Amino acid sequence: MEATARILSTKKLLSNQRQYLLNAGLAVTEADFINVQYIPFLAGNINNNLIFTSQNGFKAFSENKESIKYKGSNVFCVGDKTKDVINAAGFTVTASADNAESLAAIITEKYPQERFTFFAGSIRRDTLPEGLQKAGILCNEIEVYTTVLTPHKILSKADGLLFFSPSGVAAYLQENTITNEACFCIGTTTAQALAGIAENIIVANRPSVENVIIQCINYYK
Repeated sequence: MEATARILSTKKLLSNQRQYLLNAGLAVTEADFINVQYIPFLAGNINNNLIFTSQNGFKAFSENKESIKYKGSNVFCVGDKTKDVINAAGFTVTASADNAESLAAIITEKYPQERFTFFAGSIRRDTLPEGLQKAGILCNEIEVYTTVLTPHKILSKADGLLFFSPSGVAAYLQENTITNEACFCIGTTTAQALAGIAENIIVANRPSVENVIIQCINYYK
Protein backbone atom coordinates (compact mmCIF):
# COMPACT_ATOMS: atom_id res chain seq x y z
CA MET A 1 0.00 0.00 0.00
CA GLU A 2 1.78 3.11 -1.22
CA ALA A 3 -0.29 5.59 0.79
CA THR A 4 -2.66 5.18 3.68
CA ALA A 5 -6.21 4.87 2.44
CA ARG A 6 -8.78 6.78 4.48
CA ILE A 7 -11.93 4.88 5.39
CA LEU A 8 -15.19 6.33 6.68
CA SER A 9 -17.63 3.99 8.40
CA THR A 10 -21.22 5.25 8.50
CA LYS A 11 -21.77 3.48 11.82
CA LYS A 12 -19.64 3.25 14.95
CA LEU A 13 -17.64 0.04 14.86
CA LEU A 14 -16.79 -2.28 17.72
CA SER A 15 -13.22 -1.88 18.91
CA ASN A 16 -12.10 -5.18 17.39
CA GLN A 17 -13.76 -4.32 14.06
CA ARG A 18 -11.99 -1.00 13.97
CA GLN A 19 -8.71 -2.69 14.85
CA TYR A 20 -8.96 -5.00 11.82
CA LEU A 21 -8.88 -1.93 9.58
CA LEU A 22 -6.08 -0.27 11.53
CA ASN A 23 -3.99 -3.45 11.45
CA ALA A 24 -4.35 -3.43 7.66
CA GLY A 25 -2.76 0.03 7.56
CA LEU A 26 -5.97 1.93 6.91
CA ALA A 27 -6.94 5.23 8.54
CA VAL A 28 -10.44 5.06 10.04
CA THR A 29 -13.10 7.66 10.76
CA GLU A 30 -16.53 6.61 12.00
CA ALA A 31 -19.87 8.18 12.87
CA ASP A 32 -23.43 6.95 13.36
CA PHE A 33 -25.46 8.21 10.42
CA ILE A 34 -28.67 6.62 11.74
CA ASN A 35 -30.16 6.06 15.18
CA VAL A 36 -32.87 3.62 16.20
CA GLN A 37 -35.71 4.29 18.64
CA TYR A 38 -37.86 1.39 19.84
CA ILE A 39 -41.64 1.74 19.64
CA PRO A 40 -43.93 0.20 22.30
CA PHE A 41 -46.51 -2.09 20.72
CA LEU A 42 -49.45 -4.28 21.69
CA ALA A 43 -48.56 -7.97 21.58
CA GLY A 44 -52.06 -9.31 20.97
CA ASN A 45 -52.17 -9.68 17.19
CA ILE A 46 -49.09 -11.87 16.69
CA ASN A 47 -49.07 -15.05 14.64
CA ASN A 48 -47.03 -18.11 15.56
CA ASN A 49 -44.43 -17.46 12.83
CA LEU A 50 -42.26 -14.40 13.44
CA ILE A 51 -40.18 -12.57 10.82
CA PHE A 52 -37.23 -10.27 11.53
CA THR A 53 -35.09 -8.72 8.81
CA SER A 54 -32.67 -7.02 11.21
CA GLN A 55 -31.19 -7.22 14.68
CA ASN A 56 -32.98 -3.96 15.49
CA GLY A 57 -36.33 -5.55 14.75
CA PHE A 58 -35.70 -8.45 17.10
CA LYS A 59 -34.19 -6.29 19.85
CA ALA A 60 -37.20 -3.96 19.71
CA PHE A 61 -39.53 -6.96 19.87
CA SER A 62 -37.68 -8.48 22.82
CA GLU A 63 -37.95 -5.19 24.76
CA ASN A 64 -41.69 -5.90 25.04
CA LYS A 65 -42.30 -7.86 28.25
CA GLU A 66 -44.91 -9.96 26.42
CA SER A 67 -42.30 -11.29 23.97
CA ILE A 68 -41.38 -14.16 26.30
CA LYS A 69 -44.78 -15.72 25.53
CA TYR A 70 -43.65 -16.30 21.94
CA LYS A 71 -40.48 -18.31 22.65
CA GLY A 72 -42.16 -21.38 21.18
CA SER A 73 -42.83 -19.61 17.90
CA ASN A 74 -41.06 -20.35 14.63
CA VAL A 75 -38.69 -17.51 13.77
CA PHE A 76 -37.58 -16.52 10.27
CA CYS A 77 -34.83 -13.95 9.81
CA VAL A 78 -32.35 -12.24 7.52
CA GLY A 79 -28.64 -12.37 8.31
CA ASP A 80 -26.33 -14.57 10.36
CA LYS A 81 -25.84 -11.92 13.03
CA THR A 82 -29.60 -11.54 13.46
CA LYS A 83 -29.87 -15.32 13.73
CA ASP A 84 -27.17 -15.38 16.42
CA VAL A 85 -28.93 -12.70 18.48
CA ILE A 86 -32.27 -14.52 18.22
CA ASN A 87 -30.79 -17.89 19.20
CA ALA A 88 -28.92 -16.33 22.12
CA ALA A 89 -32.24 -14.99 23.45
CA GLY A 90 -33.68 -18.51 23.57
CA PHE A 91 -35.82 -18.37 20.44
CA THR A 92 -35.60 -20.95 17.65
CA VAL A 93 -34.72 -19.85 14.14
CA THR A 94 -36.58 -22.09 11.70
CA ALA A 95 -35.09 -20.56 8.55
CA SER A 96 -32.74 -17.72 7.65
CA ALA A 97 -31.39 -16.16 4.47
CA ASP A 98 -28.88 -13.55 3.39
CA ASN A 99 -31.56 -11.13 2.16
CA ALA A 100 -35.30 -10.47 2.24
CA GLU A 101 -35.89 -11.75 -1.27
CA SER A 102 -34.32 -15.12 -0.48
CA LEU A 103 -36.23 -15.39 2.78
CA ALA A 104 -39.53 -14.69 1.00
CA ALA A 105 -38.67 -17.45 -1.49
CA ILE A 106 -38.02 -19.95 1.33
CA ILE A 107 -41.29 -19.11 3.05
CA THR A 108 -43.24 -19.25 -0.20
CA GLU A 109 -41.82 -22.66 -1.11
CA LYS A 110 -41.87 -24.40 2.26
CA TYR A 111 -44.50 -22.65 4.41
CA PRO A 112 -47.26 -21.43 2.07
CA GLN A 113 -50.11 -22.34 4.44
CA GLU A 114 -48.66 -20.62 7.52
CA ARG A 115 -49.53 -17.19 8.95
CA PHE A 116 -46.76 -14.75 9.76
CA THR A 117 -46.08 -11.53 11.65
CA PHE A 118 -43.34 -9.24 10.32
CA PHE A 119 -41.65 -6.95 12.86
CA ALA A 120 -40.40 -3.97 10.89
CA GLY A 121 -38.86 -0.54 11.20
CA SER A 122 -40.34 2.75 10.05
CA ILE A 123 -38.10 2.69 6.96
CA ARG A 124 -38.15 -0.69 5.30
CA ARG A 125 -38.08 -2.18 1.83
CA ASP A 126 -41.22 -3.69 0.32
CA THR A 127 -39.42 -6.82 -0.92
CA LEU A 128 -40.53 -9.27 1.75
CA PRO A 129 -44.15 -8.21 2.39
CA GLU A 130 -44.81 -7.86 -1.34
CA GLY A 131 -43.25 -11.24 -2.03
CA LEU A 132 -45.47 -12.93 0.55
CA GLN A 133 -48.56 -11.06 -0.60
CA LYS A 134 -48.04 -12.13 -4.22
CA ALA A 135 -47.81 -15.74 -3.04
CA GLY A 136 -51.07 -15.40 -1.10
CA ILE A 137 -49.36 -15.87 2.27
CA LEU A 138 -51.06 -14.18 5.20
CA CYS A 139 -48.72 -11.79 7.01
CA ASN A 140 -49.50 -8.86 9.26
CA GLU A 141 -46.92 -6.21 10.09
CA ILE A 142 -46.02 -4.53 13.38
CA GLU A 143 -43.76 -1.47 13.44
CA VAL A 144 -41.40 -1.85 16.39
CA TYR A 145 -38.73 0.78 15.80
CA THR A 146 -38.15 4.10 14.11
CA THR A 147 -35.06 4.82 12.06
CA VAL A 148 -33.84 8.38 12.52
CA LEU A 149 -31.37 9.81 10.01
CA THR A 150 -28.47 11.64 11.67
CA PRO A 151 -26.43 13.21 8.85
CA HIS A 152 -22.90 14.51 9.41
CA LYS A 153 -20.88 16.79 7.17
CA ILE A 154 -17.55 15.08 6.49
CA LEU A 155 -14.84 17.67 5.95
CA SER A 156 -11.89 15.47 5.01
CA LYS A 157 -12.41 13.34 1.91
CA ALA A 158 -12.33 9.56 2.35
CA ASP A 159 -11.08 7.01 -0.15
CA GLY A 160 -13.52 4.32 0.94
CA LEU A 161 -17.00 4.44 2.47
CA LEU A 162 -18.60 1.66 4.52
CA PHE A 163 -22.41 1.47 4.27
CA PHE A 164 -24.66 -0.86 6.29
CA SER A 165 -28.18 0.10 5.23
CA PRO A 166 -30.07 2.14 2.63
CA SER A 167 -30.93 4.58 5.44
CA GLY A 168 -27.23 5.07 6.12
CA VAL A 169 -26.72 5.90 2.45
CA ALA A 170 -29.59 8.41 2.55
CA ALA A 171 -28.22 10.08 5.67
CA TYR A 172 -24.72 10.34 4.21
CA LEU A 173 -25.99 11.90 1.00
CA GLN A 174 -27.93 14.59 2.86
CA GLU A 175 -24.69 16.38 3.73
CA ASN A 176 -22.10 14.83 1.40
CA THR A 177 -21.54 13.81 -2.20
CA ILE A 178 -19.88 10.73 -3.67
CA THR A 179 -17.37 11.14 -6.50
CA ASN A 180 -14.72 8.45 -6.93
CA GLU A 181 -14.86 6.84 -3.49
CA ALA A 182 -15.06 3.05 -3.27
CA CYS A 183 -18.35 2.16 -1.57
CA PHE A 184 -18.46 -1.07 0.45
CA CYS A 185 -22.01 -2.28 1.11
CA ILE A 186 -23.37 -4.89 3.51
CA GLY A 187 -25.88 -6.20 0.98
CA THR A 188 -27.62 -5.74 -2.33
CA THR A 189 -30.40 -3.49 -1.01
CA THR A 190 -27.81 -1.10 0.39
CA ALA A 191 -25.94 -1.21 -2.93
CA GLN A 192 -29.16 -0.46 -4.79
CA ALA A 193 -29.47 2.77 -2.79
CA LEU A 194 -26.22 3.88 -4.47
CA ALA A 195 -27.31 3.01 -8.01
CA GLY A 196 -26.67 5.93 -10.33
CA ILE A 197 -24.77 7.76 -7.58
CA ALA A 198 -21.57 5.77 -7.04
CA GLU A 199 -19.56 4.07 -9.76
CA ASN A 200 -17.37 1.85 -7.60
CA ILE A 201 -19.61 -0.39 -5.44
CA ILE A 202 -18.36 -3.52 -3.67
CA VAL A 203 -20.96 -5.77 -2.00
CA ALA A 204 -20.09 -8.06 0.91
CA ASN A 205 -20.22 -11.81 0.33
CA ARG A 206 -22.13 -12.22 3.57
CA PRO A 207 -24.40 -9.62 5.23
CA SER A 208 -22.18 -8.79 8.19
CA VAL A 209 -20.07 -5.86 9.35
CA GLU A 210 -17.05 -8.14 9.45
CA ASN A 211 -17.44 -9.11 5.80
CA VAL A 212 -17.76 -5.48 4.75
CA ILE A 213 -14.47 -4.88 6.55
CA ILE A 214 -12.86 -7.90 4.85
CA GLN A 215 -13.91 -6.61 1.43
CA CYS A 216 -12.45 -3.22 2.26
CA ILE A 217 -9.13 -4.66 3.47
CA ASN A 218 -8.82 -6.92 0.41
CA TYR A 219 -9.56 -4.00 -1.90
CA TYR A 220 -6.70 -1.90 -0.52
CA LYS A 221 -4.11 -4.68 -0.19
